[in-house]
Amino acid sequence: YKVDGFRDKHVFITGCDSGFGNLLAKQLDGKGFQVIAACLTEKGAADLTAATSPRLKTLLLNVTDSESIRKAVEFVSTEVGGEVRRAAGLWGLVNNAGRSIPIGPTDWMEMEDFTKVLDVNLIGLIDVTLQFIPLLKKARGRVVNVASILGRLNLVGGGYCPSKWGVEAFSDSLRKDMSHFGVKVSIIEPGFFKTAVTSVDLINADMRRLWTRLPQHVKNAYGNTYLEDCRYNTKVQDFSMRMLCSADLSQVTRCMEHALTARFPRTRYGAGWDAKLFWIPLSYLPSFVADFVVKTLLPFLYTGCIKK
Repeated sequence: YKVDGFRDKHVFITGCDSGFGNLLAKQLDGKGFQVIAACLTEKGAADLTAATSPRLKTLLLNVTDSESIRKAVEFVSTEVGGEVRRAAGLWGLVNNAGRSIPIGPTDWMEMEDFTKVLDVNLIGLIDVTLQFIPLLKKARGRVVNVASILGRLNLVGGGYCPSKWGVEAFSDSLRKDMSHFGVKVSIIEPGFFKTAVTSVDLINADMRRLWTRLPQHVKNAYGNTYLEDCRYNTKVQDFSMRMLCSADLSQVTRCMEHALTARFPRTRYGAGWDAKLFWIPLSYLPSFVADFVVKTLLPFLYTGCIKK
């Protein structure tokens, strides 16, 4: 069963420059929704505008800047019918903006490396949600938060996994608190997909940056050839990412669309065969079993490549 009146419903999506957000904006625009797509860059906004109907609106948004979010709320409230206190309301908020790097061994990290990721993936998501809640309550709308299977199973060091675990916890709290107001909250847990977040080139380049700044005693502990021996085992990396990463981003956006259009949306959506059949089931096993499986399948993610 689906809700009706798509053409009268406004949906605000963050992170629409590329990836899931970009595809979802086009998908919902094609269904007749009043889509307001937030992009980080002017190029992203211009490209999306050129690829969609005149009905779709774009704006620039930095989710780490509360003032930028406030301006977005003002823009959206005008689109949906006036000032926040008088607006007809926002049907859907899709918190999709995110970043993955820096990732790497925990003792390679500085505090700033964690905050760079947490500020976008978690604190920014919370800030956007809190500022849009009044509009969502007016419409008895939907919140769709993009987490990850890495919000269930930790595979890498850095801020990405803690941020996604935080998204899971925040979303659970929000769902319970907003149920009294008719606002439904869903969590999307994608597996591995070919997006900027999983770009091996970007991850490797950042790993090189982290390595070059390490104190010599840390490099000595890992071995001076650590990157070449393990993290840069290109054949293993490429094979693993080809096996794991799907190019079909619609597997994720279909889940998002269902969360926005179903009369009875799910609390959680596992998106991708790897999420449904491997990662989520693996997350329920004892930790020592999960650690062994991941270390066996993805050795380049572990410090087990250190030469003794």
